[in-house]
Amino acid sequence: MRILFFESNPMWIHGLPNGFQELGHEVKIASVTKENIRKYLSEFKPHLIITLGWTREAHLKQQDLLRKYIKRIPLVFWATEDPTHTVTFTLPYILKVQPDFIFTICAHRAQTYQDLGFKAAHIDFGYAPQVQYRTEPIDEYRCSIAVVANAYPYILAKYPKHYRLQSIKLLLEPLVKENIRIDFWGKNWEGMSHILGRDLPSEWIHGFLPYTEANKVYSSADIVLGLQNNPTQMTQRVYEILGSEGFLFTIETLETKRLFIPGQDLITSTNPEQTVKQIRYYLEHPEEREKIRRQGKIAVQRHSYKKRAEYMLAVLKDQNIIGGCV
Repeated sequence: MRILFFESNPMWIHGLPNGFQELGHEVKIASVTKENIRKYLSEFKPHLIITLGWTREAHLKQQDLLRKYIKRIPLVFWATEDPTHTVTFTLPYILKVQPDFIFTICAHRAQTYQDLGFKAAHIDFGYAPQVQYRTEPIDEYRCSIAVVANAYPYILAKYPKHYRLQSIKLLLEPLVKENIRIDFWGKNWEGMSHILGRDLPSEWIHGFLPYTEANKVYSSADIVLGLQNNPTQMTQRVYEILGSEGFLFTIETLETKRLFIPGQDLITSTNPEQTVKQIRYYLEHPEEREKIRRQGKIAVQRHSYKKRAEYMLAVLKDQNIIGGCV
């Protein structure tokens, strides 16, 4: 198949497109402009077009272009901002663009879109072994405990009941209170004192990290903390940390236990006291970290983007969005 992704964000172009390429499909990636749409429709002649996320490629102008020019080729949208931004972003987007099929990272939202007359199904994040792989530890990224994530203080202020805030309170705040150093890569951590209870030392904060560099942190840190945004979903970085063979410490939820085995594939915590206790324990037991780190890489392999792409095509064929022989 010839598959066209209209996207430009590194977080997305280095993920699912790799899965389709691994399956042997021809993939092109382009920004949403009138010139690009005309060019790729006439020259590449895609069998399938995919858009995803909430990036600059999803602004109203780009939505209008997709709606105007994509007529006879199946258009699939992957809603990666559900459920937090279903009302503020996903619904307005799909109502304007009118995709032929919607995949969502939130299983409960599939029914929402079906009720509106769209064909929809659930598909989760994954990892790309071309991007998330183990490297030798790098001095620049060596640390005991790492976080690779943006802080999003403005989102937490807008949604004070968001589960991400609970995640921060359970995983980060108790360590900060005990002055156990965490090295942060990502935006806006200097503005989190009202949540973490104190200003973070400047030497703990490293700022923006290119998406394709994250695996170097996961490979160099003794422990990587994985924040969660929803108790019934997995964040993208869970798969990426494990795919990079990092030692993952995250929150114990029903979804964590459904997909992985705590204590074997990763380590989880249910309360702040347990967080501090387990962090101290595993920092002192590198041989146990090594065993769990290796097992986590084995467990995550069924969540590769190659597997996600296989599933996506199977669903689209079953729903007659694409031909069964394509």
